[in-house]
Amino acid sequence: MDLVRVACVSLSCVALALAGCGSDDGAADPDGSGPGTGSGDPGAGPGGSGSGSGSGAGPATAGFDIDSPPITIGSGEEKTYCYFTTVDIAEDAGVKRWSSTMTSGSHHLIVYFTEDAQEADGTITENCDAIGGGGLNFPIWTYSAQSPEAQNVMPDGVGMTVKSKQHLFVQMHYLNTTADPIEASVHVRADTYDKGESYTPAAAYITFNTQIELPPHGAGSAEGSCNVPSDVSFFTLSTHAHRRATKTWVQDGSKTVFESEDWEHPGAVDWTAAPHYSFGNQLTYHCDYQNDLDKPVNTGNSAETDEMCMAVGYFFPADKPIFCINSTVF
Repeated sequence: MDLVRVACVSLSCVALALAGCGSDDGAADPDGSGPGTGSGDPGAGPGGSGSGSGSGAGPATAGFDIDSPPITIGSGEEKTYCYFTTVDIAEDAGVKRWSSTMTSGSHHLIVYFTEDAQEADGTITENCDAIGGGGLNFPIWTYSAQSPEAQNVMPDGVGMTVKSKQHLFVQMHYLNTTADPIEASVHVRADTYDKGESYTPAAAYITFNTQIELPPHGAGSAEGSCNVPSDVSFFTLSTHAHRRATKTWVQDGSKTVFESEDWEHPGAVDWTAAPHYSFGNQLTYHCDYQNDLDKPVNTGNSAETDEMCMAVGYFFPADKPIFCINSTVF
């Protein structure tokens, strides 16, 4: 099986992403002595406002914005779109804070960096998919959000590098459960270090399970165990699943470091203060499910008819994101 291809087809989800983590008052576990739960979201990444820096609604600090055009989502519709743009900054910069706002009907957003422009700036495509790793010139998962208001604040002296004229796209997943059409859009703000300030680079650690198989009206589970570099520190961690998930959790060996029973807003554990958190064993992610449908449920993009099982964290120092499919690290 071509696992990379499977992930490319399946990974149109975020929530992660998952959402911009560190934003809410969750039960963070700064010393790593117990499991973290909370109401925040995990995320981290860049945004750029297609045609220039500082053009959105962000604060008057160094940085840039991304603003997607409004998209009409009909009643009962579930849609995934991608908005392509380029960060219009003159020099490379380090992002110290990501934040985002999503209108009603937005399920999640994910910002991906790309080496080359995949579409002309301003292009919007439907049913777009991407992988979240950092190799083989695949799009690089950089920031995500699954709450209407989210943020990811880096620890002091840590940042995510954005290149001058960085190409990117924002994947936007919409689900309109209302009786009327909605106008959906997203705004992403990146606050950066001032010119000349030094920082330690950070990146995302993403797991994804392609082997979910839930029987009709039955229970099921999915998990994977992934190697983690011994010399890196995590500053936030969360999970992502769909509506049939009853519980998600992440372990460092036998120790639970994060757990949630809320699939839509799983929260995040934050280790924002030194020494942050270093895994002593493999990162093992788990998801439990209860299928309420008359048909099997498998891994897929739809929050209504498919399922996912992911862990998403952010770590430093990093030269690229790390992506783990099932239990294989790429």
